[in-house]
Amino acid sequence: MMRSCMLLEIGECNMGGLLVGVALYFFGQTLIWYQTNGQFKWPWFDENPFLVSCIFAIPISYAFIIATKYVVGYFDGELWPGRFIGFATGMISFAILTNIYMGQGINAKTAISLVLATALVAIQILWK
Repeated sequence: MMRSCMLLEIGECNMGGLLVGVALYFFGQTLIWYQTNGQFKWPWFDENPFLVSCIFAIPISYAFIIATKYVVGYFDGELWPGRFIGFATGMISFAILTNIYMGQGINAKTAISLVLATALVAIQILWK
């Protein structure tokens, strides 16, 4: 029976575990966008900040806890790669969702920031 990456010792995860971790970071960052910026798009979010906080708190926290476990496992116990990957996924998801929902396009400054965020992830994944 194959054990999941979460149950393995540090350093025993494969690329699949890393991809699951990155996907969970994206998922968590996407939920954070809705939690914090939904107030500017939907009246219910603006009128119910406490409920929005309660609804989103557990899925966001759980996604980040499990994502961190997978990513730290892949990187032999190092925490810094996960921090950079979490930051970069937040930058990328924020840019996409802000453009879709708020109509705030990507200008030159934002495009360069996204390229740098992508470079951070690439460095962390490829330079082991």
